[in-house]
Amino acid sequence: MNPAAPPLLVVRGLTKWYTVPALIDFDLDLRAGEVHALIGANGAGKSTLARIVSGLTRPDGGAMRLAGGAFTPGSKAEAERAGVHIVQQELTLLPTLSVAENLFLNQLPRRRLGLIDYGRLHRDATAALGAVGLDAIDPRVAAGELGVGQQQLVAIAAALARPCRLLILDEPTAPLTDPEIERLFTHIERLKRRRGSDLVFQHCNVEKQDLTPSDQAVGILYVSHRMEEIHRIADRISVLRDGRLVETAAAATMPVDRAIQLMVGQDTLDAEHHRSRQIGTATLRVESLSRGTAVRDVSLEARSGEILGLAGLVGSGRTELLRAIFAADRPDAGRVFVDGAPVDARHPRDCVRAGMGLVPEDRQQHGLLATQPVRINVTLARLDAVTRRRVWIDRLREHRTAARLRDLLDIRCASIEQPIGELSGGNQQKGLIARWMLRDCRVLLFDEPTRGIDVRAKQTVYRLLHDLAADGRAVVVVSSELQELLAICDRIAVLSAGRLVQTFARGDWSQDRILAAAFSEHTASLRTPPRTGAS
Repeated sequence: MNPAAPPLLVVRGLTKWYTVPALIDFDLDLRAGEVHALIGANGAGKSTLARIVSGLTRPDGGAMRLAGGAFTPGSKAEAERAGVHIVQQELTLLPTLSVAENLFLNQLPRRRLGLIDYGRLHRDATAALGAVGLDAIDPRVAAGELGVGQQQLVAIAAALARPCRLLILDEPTAPLTDPEIERLFTHIERLKRRRGSDLVFQHCNVEKQDLTPSDQAVGILYVSHRMEEIHRIADRISVLRDGRLVETAAAATMPVDRAIQLMVGQDTLDAEHHRSRQIGTATLRVESLSRGTAVRDVSLEARSGEILGLAGLVGSGRTELLRAIFAADRPDAGRVFVDGAPVDARHPRDCVRAGMGLVPEDRQQHGLLATQPVRINVTLARLDAVTRRRVWIDRLREHRTAARLRDLLDIRCASIEQPIGELSGGNQQKGLIARWMLRDCRVLLFDEPTRGIDVRAKQTVYRLLHDLAADGRAVVVVSSELQELLAICDRIAVLSAGRLVQTFARGDWSQDRILAAAFSEHTASLRTPPRTGAS
């Protein structure tokens, strides 16, 4: 990065309104060869800015310049032609197409008569996958057969494989574990030094004059809530709050405490997530549960008043295990018990009736009714609580129930009639948690409950998990952030290649021991990608 060079991207007075203002008179400069991080609470405007720069959303006011010229992309395709690419937090791969086709969807190599040159496509796809450490993935496999973490890496590989001036990464590490994050950071450093006019693959149909000058490196706009990784990878940090720019500073001069204070507008946050609880007998018991090669003969128990963490690498089977327990995927063998009674589950509704609830990793696809209001989403699992004589919905009761849950979880929305899909990721997640709180389940399964959630929202979720366990429920949490599990859990069970390899109690674990267990069968897990979900 050359601080004296003119900015690659200049944003001035950018404004965007939805039901409430998302960006207000926002300014930003991004330099070539720079990783510029955007941080802020959910709803602060980070993703809105990323969507505007990438052509996914049109601003209501303001102007942008890219490499010295006016920049007004009317679509994602227009932004990409200008060399601007985005990897979004929510996956955008087409699940029925192959990995190779997803990598080069708009740049498929052709033979004569317009036929696709699959030989060259698969060779280039193999090279692109190798760049992010996915050498073991067959580029011919359907993208939907990969786990969410692997799909995220494929999306990143697609962006890195194309000529670009500006790369936007929106929560890129949310579904990744430490080895994948290290691999990503290595390639971000390479990309900072890469020339914008370099064509990585011969069949990429992009004219060199459409890209940056040959002496111009690539700029990276990096959106994340993980402060430790931001300080590792970012050159500068811009803090947003309520749609406004609060401060921009060199990453080295903005300590974590200062950044958090600027984000949430307060001096301190509750840093102690684990508190003692009364641990009882086994509420959830799993015996010899198996599903293909993703879950292999797993037995475990979670006790009342306990938070049990599930740790492991991408492909280890954590998500697949939760889905099998909840009958979202039918297990091949094994049994599940709640309070000692066997759960004869052919469908998730059977598990709900038995006293179980699941907050899935992919809230958009498997959790939310995105176009429906907050009111409907938070009361969906307990219609008997808002109906009269189990026949018709009592609108007043439904409204009061939804409003109480909104206030209890601090769900930020214009009203409970606002479509939940319009809320920030953290508030969507809190809406899912509210749904199961109303159901009063005995067993609650949480898959990446803080994925894409800011520091303040994480504190809320941590307190909710503690309170749910303290009320006598068994809480099972999958998280890719090992530090998170170490902070909130009473025990941590480690999976590797679909097997439960070791369980650690608080006081007996260490990060090194957990990671060693997670790596014990990692090579086998990479050779056999999970069938559904993510880990």
